[in-house]
Amino acid sequence: MAPAVMITSVAIGRDRSVSNEGHHQVANEKKISDDATRTIVMNVTKASAAEVEYATPLSSPHRTGHNSNDSRDIAASFLARNVAGQRVSVTPAESARVLRRIDIVILPIMLTVYFLQGLDKTTLAYSSVFGLIEDTGLSSLRNNEVVSSPNALQRDSSIVYLAQLVMQPPLAWLLVRLPIAKFTSAMVFLWGASLTCMAAAHNFGGLLATRFFLGVFEASVAPSFVAITQMWWRRREQTVRTSYWYAMNGFTNMIIFLFFGIVTIAFSFVMLAFMPDSPVEAKFLNEEDKLIAIERLRMNQMGVVSREWRSDHLKEALLDPKSWLWFALVFSISIPSGGISTFGPLIVKTFGFDPFGTILFNIPFGFVQLVATVGGAFIAQKIKKKGPVIAALCLPPIAGCVLLMVLPRDDPHRAPLLAGYYLISVYPGITPLIYSWASQNTAGDTKRKCTNAVLFIGQSVGNVIGPLLYSQTEAPGYARGLRSNLALYIVIIVFVVIITIYLKVLNANHAKRRVAMGKSAVIVDTSLDPSEDAAVVQQNSDGVGKNTRKTENGNATAGTPTKGVEIPGERAFEDLTDLQNEEFVFVF
Repeated sequence: MAPAVMITSVAIGRDRSVSNEGHHQVANEKKISDDATRTIVMNVTKASAAEVEYATPLSSPHRTGHNSNDSRDIAASFLARNVAGQRVSVTPAESARVLRRIDIVILPIMLTVYFLQGLDKTTLAYSSVFGLIEDTGLSSLRNNEVVSSPNALQRDSSIVYLAQLVMQPPLAWLLVRLPIAKFTSAMVFLWGASLTCMAAAHNFGGLLATRFFLGVFEASVAPSFVAITQMWWRRREQTVRTSYWYAMNGFTNMIIFLFFGIVTIAFSFVMLAFMPDSPVEAKFLNEEDKLIAIERLRMNQMGVVSREWRSDHLKEALLDPKSWLWFALVFSISIPSGGISTFGPLIVKTFGFDPFGTILFNIPFGFVQLVATVGGAFIAQKIKKKGPVIAALCLPPIAGCVLLMVLPRDDPHRAPLLAGYYLISVYPGITPLIYSWASQNTAGDTKRKCTNAVLFIGQSVGNVIGPLLYSQTEAPGYARGLRSNLALYIVIIVFVVIITIYLKVLNANHAKRRVAMGKSAVIVDTSLDPSEDAAVVQQNSDGVGKNTRKTENGNATAGTPTKGVEIPGERAFEDLTDLQNEEFVFVF
């Protein structure tokens, strides 16, 4: 029999000494409404502090006139139906067990879909090396030699991102209103069909049309995956999981149109069958595990999903300076990304390699990309900061651009030219960190989806512009493209500094709001901490005879005994935005 879920409820300000005078145990049985034949016994017990991962519920005396039944998030309704809205105390072992199940079921689907999307993006670049330009009329004859049209490849590459740009506003609304797994599965099917049709395109117009529809249907994948990551994993876990699915781009070096178009269509049905729309609707979790899966997300302060469009969230997303700082950051990295993803193999070809040599020496690009993406995410998780890692990942591409700009294209310099190209290949590690950083600092279902739309509009615009900065007439140096990329890597570092300062200001403002409401200015945020550290926070939350140590954002360090602090989470499932919820902690 599965271990019973423990539920405890303690009010803020209650004298802690009372809880130490005895060991109380109360049994409460609740029948699960979804299955009349199943009864889960919820033992309401005072667990030992070493077992409890998350804070006991803190019924704030400062909240007035709030009815928990008004909560808009489906997680709140699920908790109200199964445990009368109380908190579910989750041990580290239980959290790890549910996390393993989520990773086993959800993550492979995301990895496969993003891998297939990455393949789609490389097909144009590699097929151009193997004769696509000549076969589809993207070239002309000059002095009896085949000469590529200077702008045809740029336009054909940019049309995908232009289509993605157009799709972002309606996608934000659709992702709020529709079941996310079913909607994304349908889009995957349609994008696979579009890719398959590219095999029948034999002229520029045909390629342009099929790639436009490819962009329309691919546009939902990254925003959907950011939203899925938010609803399944804690903030600490999101960075690495985001890096996993984004790192699939590093595996996509040698497969072209038809075969993977068919594979993509087939896998859309796998996704439809096995990807749940939310933790509440997950068939691979029993009722107890669903409670644990939801409770694990409480400290994120983001909710899960509401499926209710809220205009006030849209307004806040558009007026929030953070939204446009994320836009600027992802726009700045997407310009180099769009250019290199299209012209990367052509740049390698200018080093003096034949087509097969070009493919061979482009393989390490994917390996370096994989290491940078996953390695950067692990470092960010370890130090609990995204900004410094993003800035550090800009340094190798800066060096790589300089090498490609100053070295001549001749045989003696092939090795350093390749080294410079591989240094540039570190840049893909930046984008998933931006995704994660933005999502971890945004709350409210509609606002999250709208902020994601702003983010991916910036990415789409950058990807449209990126290939336009490279021209085949500028080969072999591609000076304009490399100069612009170099400048943008420096701009990214500047934006990181600006965003970090602004997030610190927001944390200070929230602390002042809490004080004005009669709450503690310092709260314990364990959303980026391991389960064991979160359990220690609960163990030492009384802080008797201890000193308070704060992090640079003014919140108590996980695992540090604190006095006069509060553990947030009471408003986690009320579908509040990050600016509305005074308990929300912005992370750097």
